[in-house]
Amino acid sequence: MTIGISIALILASLLMILLVLLHKGKGGGLSDMFGGGFSSNFGGSSVVERNLDRLTIITGIVWFVCIIALGLLLKP
Repeated sequence: MTIGISIALILASLLMILLVLLHKGKGGGLSDMFGGGFSSNFGGSSVVERNLDRLTIITGIVWFVCIIALGLLLKP
């Protein structure tokens, strides 16, 4: 049981990193170094951006649930 949750946690962590890196930069940070500031001036929030937000939130919830489940299962 803990092995399955651990694997789900690893996958959720990797997916969370990928999703956060896919988000459009808001300017004034490291995203400007990589060209994110240039593309952030075009347009507002698109359907893709909203779906990416939803997917990031769902992945964060799954990640949080995995952390709590592992904490409860591994508690002495």
